[in-house]
Order: sequence, then structure tokens, then C-alpha cells
Amino acid sequence: MITRCLLACLVLSVTLTAQSRSEFEVASIRPSSDEVNQVNAGFRLAGSEVRVIRMSIKDYIGMAYRVKPNQIVGPEWLAQQRFDVTARIPDGVPPAQLPEMMQTLLASRFQMKVHRESKEFSVYALGIAKGGLKAQEAAALPPRPTDKPEPFTVAASGGNGGARVDLGDGSSFSFGNNTLEVHRMTMAAMAEVLTRFLDRPVLDMTQTAGRYDVTLDIPPEDFTPMLIRSAINAGVVLPPQALRMLDGASLDPLSAPLQKAGLTLEPRKAPLDVIVVDSSLKTPTEN
Repeated sequence: MITRCLLACLVLSVTLTAQSRSEFEVASIRPSSDEVNQVNAGFRLAGSEVRVIRMSIKDYIGMAYRVKPNQIVGPEWLAQQRFDVTARIPDGVPPAQLPEMMQTLLASRFQMKVHRESKEFSVYALGIAKGGLKAQEAAALPPRPTDKPEPFTVAASGGNGGARVDLGDGSSFSFGNNTLEVHRMTMAAMAEVLTRFLDRPVLDMTQTAGRYDVTLDIPPEDFTPMLIRSAINAGVVLPPQALRMLDGASLDPLSAPLQKAGLTLEPRKAPLDVIVVDSSLKTPTEN
């Protein structure tokens, strides 16, 4: 039961990263339905229509300000109740401005006020091992028709067998059966994935271009602790019995598997942005 819940937390920690202050033409925010044994969560953009399901206020803050959950300071309830958002992008506004539109939505509907600070964090630097990179470079995707653009989708699903996250444009990762599989990802995106499972952020220091396929074999004793850390990193408050499963667990379960792919994790310090939530409503104003 604990493993099932932790897989749900991993699925629900999916967020969108984009790159420019705009607002949605129209937006609806509603409480999410309760998830049971199987969960689905994610982001979908089809034309001008945006659909985000089963994400907490803390998830939306991370999406809006491009930060990880541990870079968000605020009350615990930010990570508890989950909401679905349906919105429309105004004509002529590029999808790259979605984070700014989400900032405006949080400010207008949750009356949210935030400020930025810089704080030094313990991080891992993702680098190339002395023997060189051994990861398999992903094959190029076939060209797509320019007159029929496909919807951009970030989605996730999971259950007792594990979790799979589709990040769009052929990129995905899955975590189950003591394996972490990464498909068609840049090293920067891979660092984002690794961050989900560790006690500190991972920064890409490989200076490597291209997209790669990597399969990491996770020791069985590290699988559940990594799930627990993914839940903690998503801002989920776990019961004491779950947290006790971290007692004696490795703080760095990925260095050895990454070595086989010609990659390293080096602990160091680095300054990162922090979003401090000064005030916010617990529920949004009416649609």
C-alpha cells in the first residue's frame, strides 16, 4: 500500500518547464477528483487549449516560477489539496509564456503574493566520467508534417507496476521493477529526472548536446527509499512509518548505476533561486 501511494506521488510530481507577463484568455480551476489505485496526472496543450490535472498549488508554483519543490517556501497545505486547470491561451501568445500566465493565474485566483530569494544549496553536479560517455544517443525522430502540428503533451500514469512519465517530443522516463529508464532526453532534462529521487538538486555540468537513452539498474534495497524521496521532493507530507524507511538508506543510490553509463554525480554547493510564498488563499476565487 505504501509503495502504491509513493508511485502516485511520483506521478503527481510532474511539472512543466517552459521559457518570457501574460494571462490566459479564460481559465477554470476546480478541485481534483480523488485518486484510487491508478493515477493519471499531467499537462496537455492542444492548440490554444491547456489542461492540467491533479496538481497541488505547490506544483503550480513550481510550474509558474520554474523551480523545484524544495525551492518553494510556504505553508504545508500548499502541497495537499489538488486542482485541475482548464485554460485558453490568447491568440498570438506563444506557449513559451505559459509560466508567466500561470503566475498571473495564481496571483488573481489565489491572491498569491511571493518574493524571490537566493540560497546556497547542497547539489549534485552531473558530469562525464573519465572513461567517457557510454550512454546511447537516441535516434532522430522522423520529420512531422508542418501543416498538422501535434498537441504538446506532458502526462503521467502509474499503478502497482510502476510509473511512466511522458514529457512530450518523444522524451519519457519510467520507474519500476528496480529500473529507471530514460528515453530521448538531453542531459539537462536527465538531471531534472534524477533530482526527483535524490536528497538534493542535480545540475547538468556535462556540457554535452544531444538526446540519450539510459537504463539504470537500481539495487532493490534502494527502490522504495527513492520512491519516498520522490514524494518528499514533491512536497508530500508522509506518515512516520514511511519516513522510517529512509533510516540507513543510501543518500546517493544513483552514482554506481550512472557510472555504467559513463556519468558521475559530484556533491558540491551552488546558489539557487527560492520562491517564498508570503500569502495565498487555500481555495481559488470563483470561476
